[in-house]
Amino acid sequence: MADLPAFHALQSRPDVTRFLYWDDRTLEQSAEMLGRVVGMTGITDDSDALRLAVLLAGDDAVIGDFSLWRTSREHAQAEIGFILHPDHQCRGYATEAARELLRIGFTEAGFHRIVGRCDARNTPSATLMERLGMRREAHLVENEFVKGEWTDEFVYAILDREWVPKR
Repeated sequence: MADLPAFHALQSRPDVTRFLYWDDRTLEQSAEMLGRVVGMTGITDDSDALRLAVLLAGDDAVIGDFSLWRTSREHAQAEIGFILHPDHQCRGYATEAARELLRIGFTEAGFHRIVGRCDARNTPSATLMERLGMRREAHLVENEFVKGEWTDEFVYAILDREWVPKR
């Protein structure tokens, strides 16, 4: 809970939540959400989610919130999600953190397929998934009604045999 101010700094920004399912959160809403995610510490027999805070090297400032969650045990599938503070975008931090989640997903959790989804207007998220080697599998047209409007969604995926770790 010591990370609440940094977590709230992400969750309360309209430019961060613009393409997400929720609006910018109050401090109380951020605290409630943080309380739910702090226990997401790994993909195991008893847990289906991993949530990681991205820390800036040197000063340990929390600059991102990245997640990996199992969507199917039977089919060994998961989904990846990410939020990076706008002040720290375009520096490779999101790519580094997301690659680590893919590594964990494929080498430690044993997933066969990992999916990522984003609002089709969210060019930085789509670009990140492409940079990770994920392929766009779908462009769903007006498939969700979010924040009072119909929105398109991109679906990206990568298979375990396609994933190439980078150093």
